[in-house]
Amino acid sequence: MIETWRWFGPHDPVTLDDIRQAGASGIVTALHELPNGTVWPVEAIAARRDMIADAGLRWEVVESVPVHEDIKRAALGWETKAEAWAQSLRNLAACGITTVCYNFMPLLDWTRTDLAYALPDGALCLRYDAVDAAVFDIHILGRSGALSDHRPDIVERAAKRYSDMSSEACEALTRTIIAGLPGAEESFDLDSFRAQLALYDDIDAARLRKNLAAFLRYVVPVAEEIGVRLGIHPDDPPFPIFGLPRVVSTEDDLQAILDMVNSPANGLTLCTGSLGARKDNALVRMLDRFAARVNFLHLRATSLEQDGVSFHEAPHLAGDVDMVAMVQAALEAEAVQGRSLPFRPDHGHMLAHDQRVDSTPGYPYIGRLRGLAELRGVIHALEKRQ
Repeated sequence: MIETWRWFGPHDPVTLDDIRQAGASGIVTALHELPNGTVWPVEAIAARRDMIADAGLRWEVVESVPVHEDIKRAALGWETKAEAWAQSLRNLAACGITTVCYNFMPLLDWTRTDLAYALPDGALCLRYDAVDAAVFDIHILGRSGALSDHRPDIVERAAKRYSDMSSEACEALTRTIIAGLPGAEESFDLDSFRAQLALYDDIDAARLRKNLAAFLRYVVPVAEEIGVRLGIHPDDPPFPIFGLPRVVSTEDDLQAILDMVNSPANGLTLCTGSLGARKDNALVRMLDRFAARVNFLHLRATSLEQDGVSFHEAPHLAGDVDMVAMVQAALEAEAVQGRSLPFRPDHGHMLAHDQRVDSTPGYPYIGRLRGLAELRGVIHALEKRQ
C-alpha cells in the first residue's frame, strides 16, 4: 500500500519536509487557489508537481478537482464546465498524475458542527452533533421544511439548546457549518447559502443521480482514454442535510454509480470514516465487493453516539470501524488489481503538541502521524502473515 498524506499547498503549516519525515512517500493535494470550474493549466500543475518532487515526494493523488455546482444542478451550459473539468484531467495526465478524487455533494463538502470537541484524554477532534445541526437548520437558517427533516426528539432538544445559546455561539456554529472546512470547495455566509440552497429546491436524489450519470458519461471516456483513474468520495456525513440530497452514501449508491459507466476509469474513493458514520454500511463487505474499482482509500474511524446520528472522529484503530479487517480487505483488493493502492490517514486528533502550534482542524501533524504509524503497523503485520 502506498502511504500518502494530504497537503494543502505551500501555505499548509505542515511542510513537505514534515511529511517526508513522517514516512509517507506520496502527496495528496490540489490547486486549491484556482476557482471552481476553471481549467488547471499544465504550467501550474507541473510547478506544483516539481515542488513536491524536489522535497523527495511524489504527487500521487489529486484531491480534488472540484465539480462545479452548475454540473450538479445540470444548469444551462453545464457541459462547458464539464469540458473544463475534462481538460484539467488531460493536463494532469500530461504531467504524470493519474488518480483523481472528487465528490458530488451539493453546496457543502464535508460538514461538522464542532472542530474542537474535547475527548476525555484532552485530545480535540471533529464532531457532527445532530442537535447542533438541527439548531442551525431550524432556528438559524430557518429553512422551510426543516422541522420534518429531523427526528422529533432531536427537534425538541434543539429548541431547548437554541434558547440557551448566545448570539456568539450561534455565529460560531454557522461559521463552522458553512464558512468552509479545510479542503472544502465552497464557502458561504448565511445569505449566500440561503440563495444557493434555493437553487436546489426542485432537485431530489433521483434528479441528482441523473445529473451525476450525465457528468460521468461526459468525463469517464476522457479519463479512460488518457489513463486517469477517478474515485468519487462518499458523502460526509452520509445522509441528507439541510434539505440537500445525497447520492453517494450507501452500498447501493456506490453500485449505481459504477453501473452508470462501466469502465475501470469510473472508480471509488472508499472513505471508512464517511461511510462508517452509518450503521447499515458494512465496510469490509463493500471493499470486498468493489475491490476492482477502488482507486483510493481514506482510512479513519468514527464513533457513532447514543442518538445514532451524531458521531465524532475516533482514534484510527478504535471507534466503529474494524480497521484491521479493512486493511486486510485492502490488501486483497491490491491482489485483485495487481497494483499497490494509495491510502492516507484521514483526519487525526489534535494532540497536546498540535494544540500549542498552528494546526488545521482535522489535519494536525502529530495526530495524523500517530494514525499513519498505527496503520503502518497493521499493514506490516498483515503482510508478514501472508
